[in-house]
Amino acid sequence: MKKVLVIGNGGVGKSTLSVQLGAALGLPVVHLDRLHWKPGWTAPDRDEWQETVTKLVAADEWVMDGNYGGSLNLRIPAADTIIYMDFPPLICLWRVIKRRFRYRNADRPDMAPGYQEQLNWAFMKWIWGFRKKQRPRILKSLETYSENKAVVVLTGPSQVSSFLG
Repeated sequence: MKKVLVIGNGGVGKSTLSVQLGAALGLPVVHLDRLHWKPGWTAPDRDEWQETVTKLVAADEWVMDGNYGGSLNLRIPAADTIIYMDFPPLICLWRVIKRRFRYRNADRPDMAPGYQEQLNWAFMKWIWGFRKKQRPRILKSLETYSENKAVVVLTGPSQVSSFLG
């Protein structure tokens, strides 16, 4: 494993797993959330973000976490291993709530400095609907690339623990 992509629902633990994998494999960790947002929490335009991601995936080694479906077409082909964390939405929601309180007065290490953890109805609704709306597209992409890539689907915390072994 030299180029590992970690994807999944909000709150599923992508950043935590990425840090653990990076340490275990001796690979640099790239948190897309940290790089995506500009001051004032504005998103870059599509072309600028595509250029950023193109440069990131060109590196020789990485563990990269984040969804950003608009750039999966760049990240999946570049990865040698894809880990899809497919947890039930209730677990993800609980983790987001815990994370909100944990970082209420501190910066999250996987986010740009100054980020204030958001916990609003729109985000919770997105998490709850992720499996229904995003999962089919992700699974189709993984199926397309499964012949040339190591694809790992983790469906719960115990599988993550076993995977990290």
